[in-house]
Amino acid sequence: MLNDFIQNARFLVVDDELANLRLLERTLEKWGYANVWSTTDAREAAVLFQEHQPDLILLDLMMPHLDGFQVIENLKPLTPPGDYLPILMLTADANPATKRRALAAGAKDFLIKPFDQNEILLRIYNLLETRYLHLQLRDQNKLLEERVRERTLELEESQIEVLQRLARAAEFRDDDTGQHTQRVGAIAALLAQELGLPQDQVESMRRAAPLHDVGKIAISDSILLKPAKLSTEEYETMKIHTTTGAELLAGGRSEMVKMAACIALSHHERWDGSGYPHGLQQEDIPLPGRIVTVVDVFDALTHARPYKAAWSVEEALAEIRNQSGRQFDPRIVEAFVQATQRSDWPVLTNPQTAQLPTPTRPAQPAAAAL
Repeated sequence: MLNDFIQNARFLVVDDELANLRLLERTLEKWGYANVWSTTDAREAAVLFQEHQPDLILLDLMMPHLDGFQVIENLKPLTPPGDYLPILMLTADANPATKRRALAAGAKDFLIKPFDQNEILLRIYNLLETRYLHLQLRDQNKLLEERVRERTLELEESQIEVLQRLARAAEFRDDDTGQHTQRVGAIAALLAQELGLPQDQVESMRRAAPLHDVGKIAISDSILLKPAKLSTEEYETMKIHTTTGAELLAGGRSEMVKMAACIALSHHERWDGSGYPHGLQQEDIPLPGRIVTVVDVFDALTHARPYKAAWSVEEALAEIRNQSGRQFDPRIVEAFVQATQRSDWPVLTNPQTAQLPTPTRPAQPAAAAL
């Protein structure tokens, strides 16, 4: 592998003296190096470097227009950070200060003209060997980074899967279709998109919103499945699903899990401050919670629950508008209504939704999503 790399190495030779240039070209050709580009104009060095990405540069020091130091400075912005680019400086200036300056500027080796051909070829070999080892290490690091990235994603996906299955387990207890969580996720993502959130936040919303009711896993069936209005005591017990859900999701490292914890805690807060668990109001309520509040109530209204019949889409939208500025953020209500006009909106394109029976209204309709 090393010999193959060295044999196929790419060279850039920059020397304003044509005779020196030809000598270097012949020397490299004699040793079997075929990938050689050269110029007598130092101003062309940067362009040739970008075009051919050489593995080694043979660079004269004293040249018109740009000297070797200036060429090195021009190449630095074109070299990836941490990359090892060997530059062999060639000059007739034997001053030790010049040599130190060249090495400090970024040259990896230094030869005084006239040079011995065997010596320059040995130095070239050593520099190429070092570049090869650097590239091997870089590629290995990239491979390791990719494996770590893949493993991290796998662990994150596993965490998400466990949490989603937990959410479904809670949801199946009062929704035998188990689709409420997925509808809330899909519609919340569309609403986030309608509000102009960045795409990464839209995707996080799609995956986080289904976990909004994960805390219901701690609520007893006698309360969760009660077909009548909850007592004051039962209602207070129901409220703990927000804090329980947030506790279940707390400590997550991914942005999705952090968003899910935020939503679980805040999706029953109300714009007017009368919600729970903390009585937050207006923009003190996190935006993800404000988004899911609207979507959760709408989906709860348009689908049957043990304690209520399903509403039509039109009636549910009317109730959402009616609660704007009270239960819901007016800006989000407006965006939600606009989103319902989209042909890809999942509720309106669901045949089952279109055939929902006329609802029997509860006393406080917008509180349907407990």
